[in-house]
Amino acid sequence: MLELYQWELSQYSEKVRLILDYKGLEYRKIEVTPGIGQVELFRLTGQRQVPVLKDGNKYIADSTEIAKYLDLKYPERSLIPQDPKQRGLTLLIEEWADESIGIKGRKALFSAISQDQNFRKSLLPTSTPDILKNLVEGVPSDLLTVLGLGVGYSPDVIKSAIADLKQDLEALTLLLADSPYLTGDEPTLADLAVAGLSILLKFPEGPYLDLPASIRGKGVPALVNNPDYEPFFTWRDRLYAQFRKPLIGTTTGSVPTSIQIE
Repeated sequence: MLELYQWELSQYSEKVRLILDYKGLEYRKIEVTPGIGQVELFRLTGQRQVPVLKDGNKYIADSTEIAKYLDLKYPERSLIPQDPKQRGLTLLIEEWADESIGIKGRKALFSAISQDQNFRKSLLPTSTPDILKNLVEGVPSDLLTVLGLGVGYSPDVIKSAIADLKQDLEALTLLLADSPYLTGDEPTLADLAVAGLSILLKFPEGPYLDLPASIRGKGVPALVNNPDYEPFFTWRDRLYAQFRKPLIGTTTGSVPTSIQIE
């Protein structure tokens, strides 16, 4: 069975999970604990960042490289069209989504969790002990702002990211106005990348992530509460309903296995 080294809330990991589900491939999730788990991941694969896919004795890093590998190794339900124009557009949108929605989505979510104690507590996996949930909930917003500055998430940077994301969502909404998918009548890597990477903007309505049910459908207020972007998120959730396997009652939906240090 394929094995995916991941973080449950990594939007790049979610991009790969959506691709695997779309192709109907069975896989096992292995949760990599930030810090010490990354040391073990590096020992196993030479990589510190997730996602990393293991297929037999082969390790593939980076969500884009994983997508290309899966399309070659498991060609059923192709991700990348053969038509030159569609192929070029698919690859262009996928790369743009990685660099725009993927990176800016983290900054926008940081703003949301800084302002809402209940929201950041709810983002912890359902298996998190209550004592840790209460500790996270009690972290002062001012302290989170200081921590954000330490990683380059200043208020101006976050404001700019949210403004850019508004333009991105407007553009995506326009592209989908008269088409079921971003590049035509069939889903491609462009659709799966955009949909998977957008989870930090608004979490899917269904049971697809190891998060409390109360957090489903919630996200960055400036984006979630704007009716102009509702058609995009409706499209995204419809795509999830079509292709993403829910956690309950599936092999892929079992509790992720954490890497153990030997």
